[in-house]
Amino acid sequence: MFLENTVNHTEQFGWIEVICGSMFSGKTEELIRRLKRAQFAKQRVEIFKPAVDTRYDDEMVVSHDSNEIRSTPVPASSNIRLLANNVDVVGIDEAQFFDDEIVAVCNDLANRGIRVIVAGLDMDFKGNPFGPMPALMATAEYVTKVHAVCTRTGNLANYSFRKAQNDDIVFLGETQEYEPLSRAAYYKAMKEAQQKATSPEEIKDDE
Repeated sequence: MFLENTVNHTEQFGWIEVICGSMFSGKTEELIRRLKRAQFAKQRVEIFKPAVDTRYDDEMVVSHDSNEIRSTPVPASSNIRLLANNVDVVGIDEAQFFDDEIVAVCNDLANRGIRVIVAGLDMDFKGNPFGPMPALMATAEYVTKVHAVCTRTGNLANYSFRKAQNDDIVFLGETQEYEPLSRAAYYKAMKEAQQKATSPEEIKDDE
């Protein structure tokens, strides 16, 4: 169970918190909640997101429920290390889109006494661990896995099924392109999609 700390009074080291799950599970909503609590407590907060994430806003971190908080878009994780000065808390959204150096960056910040809160997808649309997220989860002091509700069964969902015909790992989208599914519904949908993709097309005889 995650017990939310606010500031480190006893040690010179900070820590890392990871919020992970599928799409539409409330990851960004939880990230924003923790960051706003820190701001309310007059703590110095900086928020970062990958520059590639422009779905809702170029600068704001925005949840699917339209909750938002101002952030700094950066092209690479190394920029975070340079920009996170004189802060108590650093928030990072969509961490799965960052390069692998994000793991070292987060650990460096924590070693400097900063509370680091990271949110991201733990699996890609193929059901594989997504980018640097596994390493971030392994090195974090706290990991919170949140769940969506399966659109087909109503059970807890932890998979992001891509409805759009696109095989790129990095593919921004919303409900038109993705839907959260439970394990059973996801593997059934993937099997149906694979059968559809491999089935021979009907050839009409023009004669």
